[in-house]
Amino acid sequence: MLLNRIKKANDIKMIPDNKLDDLALEIREFLIDKISHTGGHLASNLGAVELTMALHMELKLPEDKIIWDVGHQSYTHKILTGRKDGFDTLRKYGGLSGFPKRSESDCDSFDTGHSSTSISAGLGMVKARELAGDKYTVVSVIGDGSLTGGLAYEALNNVAKLDTNYIIILNDNEMSISENVGGMAKYLNHVRTNEGYLNLRDDIYNSLKNTRPKVVRGIRRAKNSFKQLFVPGMVFENLGVTYLGPIDGHDIPALRAAIREAKKVRKGVLIHVVTKKGKGFEPAEKHPARFHGTEPFLPQNGIPRNPRTTANYQDIFSTVMCKIGERDPKVVAITAAMADGTGLKRFRNMYPDRFIDAGIAEEHAVTFAAGLAVGGFHPIFAVYSSFLQRAYDQVMEDVCLQNLPVTFAIDRAGLVGSDGETHQGIFDLSYLSSMPNMHIMAPKNKWELSDMLKFAIKFDGPTAIRYPRGTAYDGLQNFRAPIEMGKAEPIYEESDILLLAVGSMVKTAEKAREIIKENGYNCSLTNARFVKPIDKDYIREAVKKHKLIVTMEENVESGGFGDQVRGFMCKEGMCVPILSIAIPDEFVTHGSCDELCRQLGIDAESVANKVIEKFKGID
Repeated sequence: MLLNRIKKANDIKMIPDNKLDDLALEIREFLIDKISHTGGHLASNLGAVELTMALHMELKLPEDKIIWDVGHQSYTHKILTGRKDGFDTLRKYGGLSGFPKRSESDCDSFDTGHSSTSISAGLGMVKARELAGDKYTVVSVIGDGSLTGGLAYEALNNVAKLDTNYIIILNDNEMSISENVGGMAKYLNHVRTNEGYLNLRDDIYNSLKNTRPKVVRGIRRAKNSFKQLFVPGMVFENLGVTYLGPIDGHDIPALRAAIREAKKVRKGVLIHVVTKKGKGFEPAEKHPARFHGTEPFLPQNGIPRNPRTTANYQDIFSTVMCKIGERDPKVVAITAAMADGTGLKRFRNMYPDRFIDAGIAEEHAVTFAAGLAVGGFHPIFAVYSSFLQRAYDQVMEDVCLQNLPVTFAIDRAGLVGSDGETHQGIFDLSYLSSMPNMHIMAPKNKWELSDMLKFAIKFDGPTAIRYPRGTAYDGLQNFRAPIEMGKAEPIYEESDILLLAVGSMVKTAEKAREIIKENGYNCSLTNARFVKPIDKDYIREAVKKHKLIVTMEENVESGGFGDQVRGFMCKEGMCVPILSIAIPDEFVTHGSCDELCRQLGIDAESVANKVIEKFKGID
């Protein structure tokens, strides 16, 4: 196999040119085989094989730098930098990350996981290169989807100032782009990057700009008019970025030629590459969204190896949203390019006029929601916990400051597992709790998610409902007291030990309580329901009959639910000991959620052991 010849970075350069297409085929077969067992981001990686190969042929790593926006498409890059043998451990605890990671390889120049960051990071590296007097090449690879993020345009605005080389590759796998306009576009691409042409152009402009400014302006106007006729991508040209393309993203010689030409340009240059998402695997080509981030599947047909038979929280959210939409014409659903992932696809189909996909633009989505609320509607913004972080200022200034009725349906809250540090939703309770006027809920099961959504749309102020990824818990269904603002829900009332749990941790607390009672201790269990405001009246009563208060949350400890309860008890002079069960204040790596819970000490057995040990010390 050709793939076996690649042991480290730059080994691809030893593969003969006439064998590169064969290598691309081997890489695709390898990715399909491995991801069919581990799960991962398949469609985006299959679409970027030739592009990655071309970059590795024309660059020298790790001296040259590639920044992969988001990082979903970096698997081939990992293979070509000597990490092929680690793919059996992809996204597993202690194994290969599904994203670029500097600690994993010196060929990964920037850690990514969220979108629209690559151009800003690339500009920073270019500036560092110039300040240090170095000569390496910097390339940012960004998808068309990531260009919906405002940060990308903030960065492009600054690319225009460059007088040194910087390459941006636009990996376009969604929009319908016309082919090159005959030979003229190819000719102009070559002429505008030809060293002789560039030197002559600069010399002429420098000679004329002081003595004949009118002539210079005339030349520029004529040149730009000519470009408008023949050169696609004038939006980039008008931003001051030289545009090359569009180029077939699966044509390795064409890609290599474009990269070589781009390296000659002494300014920002964008290569527009058109690729097919999921290329080489028919199920992924037909359904790229389903194979964006896929669970393990059968490679012969793409069918999941372990078909889901129970509803997850996204299914429950989807059903309830459709019912709410039918009953209340003032409800508007918003997503940030995640209609499928958040469960809003059905709502979109049923109420297209009241569904808005803002693209990968969480900041815009939040302020847009604020505008809708001012206009008399109740927007529900469904967003992954990790991605809502990007809109912190907008939640604070545009929603909470004006006390507007916007509901944040915070999906994937808590540990999400295999995607690792950039996607763990473990900070939302902390940063949202600091915001005046915000009201935060977390359901213990699928029934409570429904009740909380219905409660939120009737409430005239900012609300957030956070719920986890995965199968919706259907236990404790007999405990379904009406939702009241800031009121907890006692489930099992005893004495001595109180487990006061938030959302997904109620299920864990129920199992931990069984272990604690098996060891001979009395133990109460209460569903906190509200993280803000906390139920102060309940806590005042609880400390009278319990010797230990245990708070439980799937959030970092700092600034979370436990901190709020502890602060209140301290302020009130309550002397009952408190134990906080939470995630340590650190970034959590990738792995299965069960494995991570054990490692972090927030699984039922670990919780029970900690509680018993603590209680023995005070009993």
